[in-house]
Amino acid sequence: MYLKNSIPATLCLLGLTSGMKAQQKPNIIHIIADDVSWDDLQCFGAPKIKTPNLDRLAREGMKFTSFYAPHATSTPSRAAILTGRYAPRVNNGTGLEVLFPHSKTGLDPNLEICLPRILKPQGYTSAVIGKWHLGHLPKYLPQAHGFDSFFGIPYPNDMGAERRFGLINVFQIMPPVPLIRDTTTIRHCNKYDLAELPHWFLREAIDFLAYRKQDGKPFYLHWGNIETHTPWFVPLGFEGRSADGVYGDAMEYFDYSVGLLLQALKELGMEKNTLVVVTSDNGNITKSNLDLEMAYGKYATLDTTRKHALRHGKGQTRYEGGPRVSCIMRWPGVIPAQTVCNEIATGADLFTTFVNLAGAEIPTDRVIDGKNILPLMKGEKGEEIHEYFPGYQPFGQLMSIRKGNWKLALPGEKTWSIPALTAPQLFDLSADLGEKNNVAAKYPDKVKDLSDLAKRVGQALKNNEVLPEI
Repeated sequence: MYLKNSIPATLCLLGLTSGMKAQQKPNIIHIIADDVSWDDLQCFGAPKIKTPNLDRLAREGMKFTSFYAPHATSTPSRAAILTGRYAPRVNNGTGLEVLFPHSKTGLDPNLEICLPRILKPQGYTSAVIGKWHLGHLPKYLPQAHGFDSFFGIPYPNDMGAERRFGLINVFQIMPPVPLIRDTTTIRHCNKYDLAELPHWFLREAIDFLAYRKQDGKPFYLHWGNIETHTPWFVPLGFEGRSADGVYGDAMEYFDYSVGLLLQALKELGMEKNTLVVVTSDNGNITKSNLDLEMAYGKYATLDTTRKHALRHGKGQTRYEGGPRVSCIMRWPGVIPAQTVCNEIATGADLFTTFVNLAGAEIPTDRVIDGKNILPLMKGEKGEEIHEYFPGYQPFGQLMSIRKGNWKLALPGEKTWSIPALTAPQLFDLSADLGEKNNVAAKYPDKVKDLSDLAKRVGQALKNNEVLPEI
């Protein structure tokens, strides 16, 4: 119904042979979940949610325990992942906030170089399947950024006609969420369609793999899953399976879909030459939303009894729960199995690493924040790629900075679900992962050191300069 010029994926899997053109450059699959906290995977400590496929992926590869989404909200985080540039730099330094159906802007292809534009000359075929969220107007959609195809939605699944957005007494009625193939809207989704979208995206992803097997070219698949973003809908027949409510259902369907994709990859004989990366765009939601609950009922009702290891969540970078996310990578023969990396790494690093793996050149006409983390992925000892990680807002204001195991939360105004902070707070993450014990009074020299570094980093972001070395 929704596939164009396609044959069933199962037939593709059965009918393809090993006589296809050999290629050495690695295939790359980036599975980017939505609003998943650091410990929502069983292998990262989830007490009730079962994620056997993701756990197996971790056993066959590497867990990154100090991996940071570039930002704590979707649009700026995804922009940094695809450009290697922190959000305050993008669009010629004008920055980019979370986009809505009424937004008139997006990631500008005339100003930014997205990953597929660099991979294409190296022979790569690139696709976005699922959520995009970098601009819904045609001039901002994936193909304007070098992707060969797009099958998905241009913004989150909760921005449909069921919702009412507004400030005080001014409300805006949203259109139905559009399902887009390339640049053409092929369906306007009601909330019942939203439950089936994850299944449609899964089938499309498997078909994409099958066609790549046929043409023998290396590929980059950017798979933006939506089921873990409110509303927590899952396809018919998958409800009620989790012991952790509707969100648990969503997480377990996400795990199920990853499992089927990995199975297809194996049956197609492409497993050994494919790097699979699983991350989230930011942490979990922590604040109830009446508008969401009115639109989607229990599927958008936050369970406030759920506890997490990290403090706070999505929408802020002052505390770890916003930007710090789980990350798993598997690449047989390159990434050693059953390994753990505790070094700092970020979503912006994926851009630089993928470019290097493809044998392409990093742009030199702009500041690139991402680093090549292949040494970390290979488990090479003594490698520290990042001396620190800055927790920033989309337009450059710093909310925190982490250096080694020391984390400084910076004073600032109230944002999303966290209160204003009038004095800096210092945490030792090696002993206090949940940032419960402020030790600023005990270590004033550390506070000064990190405060001075934060000023230098903030100034560099403001001036669109390379971040300072320590």
